[in-house]
Amino acid sequence: MPLDWRRALAIVAHPDDLEYGAAAAIAEWTDAGREVAYLLVTRGEAGIDTLPPGESARVREAEQIAGAAVVGVRSVEFLDHPDGVIEEGVALRRDLAAAIRAHRPELLITLNHRDTWGGGRIWNTPDHRIVGRAVLDAAGDAGNRWIFPEQLRGGGRGGDGAGDGAGDGAGGLEPWGGVRWVAVAGSPEATHAQAVGEDAMARAVASLAEHRAYLSVLTDQEPAAYATELHTGMADAVAARFGGRRGIAFELYPR
Repeated sequence: MPLDWRRALAIVAHPDDLEYGAAAAIAEWTDAGREVAYLLVTRGEAGIDTLPPGESARVREAEQIAGAAVVGVRSVEFLDHPDGVIEEGVALRRDLAAAIRAHRPELLITLNHRDTWGGGRIWNTPDHRIVGRAVLDAAGDAGNRWIFPEQLRGGGRGGDGAGDGAGDGAGGLEPWGGVRWVAVAGSPEATHAQAVGEDAMARAVASLAEHRAYLSVLTDQEPAAYATELHTGMADAVAARFGGRRGIAFELYPR
């Protein structure tokens, strides 16, 4: 992975998406003094069968903020697109472009936008596919002053996209064409990897384990044991292709 950058913005659909994919790499990056912020397109309200949506959203927001803090991320924002039924289109691109213009990252991070996981026949969810593709699109939108000009300084009132993320409908932003790469975690077509050490692995495990309520409906395992097994398996799979070094794999798109 390229490391000549200072600011990254991670945009994914749900609380826990980053903890399942990129958390160990993010721990390495924040330890090195790089800035990483999170933007969640939903609040995860449809993610826990045993909780009504409003309570699920409250719990999952708190778990996401706690999980992010473990890997050194303090900026965590949420949009209000509906969990499970995110709509592809201009409204989503508008919200993501606003966030990119506000945060001005050099690196964007997202989750697998492809149809399947692992190159096999495990079907990916619509939310992941739609958000991942929208991130790739919004990386270009953010730099074009004639796309969503209402967001820009002197541009008047903002648009009508759903969400309350950074810069949404507020005006006063500037175009941002400084995104140099989009890194897609969990992709079956990974091209790059970030080496991760034992400390970063331990923090990634602790980060996922913060999602206690969510994990309680997925597995009977204790959260730390479940998270250790998952992260070790992912990092070891990368090591087989990465000179024996544990790592987190990404499909990297240069801009």
